[in-house]
Amino acid sequence: MNKRHRFWETTPLHKMTPDEWEALCDGCGRCCLNKLEDIDTDELIFTRVACRLFDDTTCRCANYAQRKSIVPECVVLTPDTLHEIAYWMPETCAYRLLHEGKRLPDWHPLVTGDPTSTHAAGVSMQGRTVSEHVVPVEDWEDYPLDE
Repeated sequence: MNKRHRFWETTPLHKMTPDEWEALCDGCGRCCLNKLEDIDTDELIFTRVACRLFDDTTCRCANYAQRKSIVPECVVLTPDTLHEIAYWMPETCAYRLLHEGKRLPDWHPLVTGDPTSTHAAGVSMQGRTVSEHVVPVEDWEDYPLDE
């Protein structure tokens, strides 16, 4: 991968290379959780019900390259769509944080240099999810993500 040193501190999101953009992902897996939105309050409720392509051992998509064709409702995050989607991303998400002008957390792999630091910090969904294959949509509210 070709990334500039501490690029996230100096490079605007829309000027990052594809490798830099992808490197922002901390591997927490929270964006792959199904969410419910309260129509009265607009509150976003994260569930422990994960996308059918989510691997909760690695906290990565099992078929990232073809995810949109397999899961049409999958949101593809880009610098152009971030302003519309940022509210839907976890509060700890690097894309959201940088979009909001904030710093990356100390446990982020780009900061630590350790790709497992998200798991070590207890922020990831590793081993904490259930697949949408086994939970009907009408039961998702029974699986809230307890922070």
